[in-house]
Amino acid sequence: MKSNTVDILASYIDSLHSIIYINHFDFKVIDEAIEKVGQGVKCVEYNNAFGLIDFKTKSPLQECDLEQFLKLVFDDGFEQETFIILKDVHNELNNPIIISLIKRIAEDNIYNENYHATVFIISEIIVIPKELENYITVFDIPLPVSSEIIEIINEFIEDLEITVEQDVINDIALSFKGLNEFQIKQILNLAYQDGGYIDKEDKLLILKEKEQLVKKSSMLEIVNFKESIDDIGGLENLKEWLERKAKIFANMDKAIKFGVDIPKGIMIIGMPGCGKSLTAKATASLFEIPLVRLDVGRLLGKYVGESEENMRKALKLSEAISPCVLWIDEIEKAFAGIGSDDGSGVTIRLFGQFLTWLQEKENTVFIVATANDISKMPPEFLRKGRFDELFFVDLPNGEERKKIFDIHLKKRKKWNKFIDSIALIKETEGFNGADIEAVVKDTIELAFIEEREIISTEDLIKSVKDTKSISDTLKDKIKNIKEIIEHIDIKCASKAEKDNIS
Repeated sequence: MKSNTVDILASYIDSLHSIIYINHFDFKVIDEAIEKVGQGVKCVEYNNAFGLIDFKTKSPLQECDLEQFLKLVFDDGFEQETFIILKDVHNELNNPIIISLIKRIAEDNIYNENYHATVFIISEIIVIPKELENYITVFDIPLPVSSEIIEIINEFIEDLEITVEQDVINDIALSFKGLNEFQIKQILNLAYQDGGYIDKEDKLLILKEKEQLVKKSSMLEIVNFKESIDDIGGLENLKEWLERKAKIFANMDKAIKFGVDIPKGIMIIGMPGCGKSLTAKATASLFEIPLVRLDVGRLLGKYVGESEENMRKALKLSEAISPCVLWIDEIEKAFAGIGSDDGSGVTIRLFGQFLTWLQEKENTVFIVATANDISKMPPEFLRKGRFDELFFVDLPNGEERKKIFDIHLKKRKKWNKFIDSIALIKETEGFNGADIEAVVKDTIELAFIEEREIISTEDLIKSVKDTKSISDTLKDKIKNIKEIIEHIDIKCASKAEKDNIS
């Protein structure tokens, strides 16, 4: 346990913070911290299985339930300074008698100068009864920073008496960011057992272990994908920008030392079906890091404070698995109503929480936020500094439509030199990428049914005429999006169309 963490804990106790709620899973680490803070203090511990146990040896002393335990140890605070340590009792914190007993201890600690007892509640699950809200201080154990991670790695290397290059240490230390000391040591042991040494290849092992964290949580979803940057037809400005950021991610340690800021992320605004979601997948592929999706709707809970706690855990989890791409699809729906009378208190608080994290984050979580209906976007999102860049994705121009046709035909091995791209471009004015893909799929399906090996320009044009484009189905919405975009400082994802297309 780091000394500054112990110092903060000690300062809380000295300033009469009567109930300290430690949100952590590793009881051994917390016991060490309490022991350092509580030298000369009587420590009494409650365990759900055995009741009163010896804090140092963990031997059972007296079988009892939590109510009996609290009544049993209550007077200890009059005799000497006492730490009352309650582990995994979150399920008991809806019991009025338990709440009253803990509240009485807290009040006596504050107001009775002859009473000195601090309650520690240690659990990974935070449950704060309304009656105890003003007495409880939630204490998070900070995750190790880069220098501390390097120290953990060096201690591991020294203990095993092995040699690891400094460049390797620096490189894997970056991959360990977001993990706690227990998890780092666990993965180092796994890496060493796998090959008897530590090298840069162990970054893949770290990544796999981080994916396990997501799978064990319902807060985020790992997205599997096959798409790459080559699957995007057009959007050249956006692709060039992402390729620059990819170089930074590939050389993060050197980039940081050089003085380069860690990329924060992008917001992509624009027409439905024009490649925004595809870009999120292609970004993860280009950066060679995992893609995780955050669905804000899944974070909403039924209890007071539950949604905010879920958001905090989700963002903390994204940091734990970084470097990663955090994809928030249709972000305008997640925070709909912000700034209007329609916004609920929970939504507003979640929005503020996310905005603060976005502004202050210094980790390697790269945000890809996508939005269709910009009219519902909170204006705070569109300010400079929230994201590295805002991009507008318009309906594809002629050159981009040609590329999209080529991509989908080649992917299905149906492209041939006799297809007239110019004719297709003229026929698909106002089509988006999804429309074009649908045209290709329908044409190939019909060719299969008719037992034809090759498809022609005429086949494709027939499917085009049978397809209702987005420009027809969402005419008013597209017009509205374009009118709003004109008043925003936003970069176009596409380059200007060339005069001659071949």
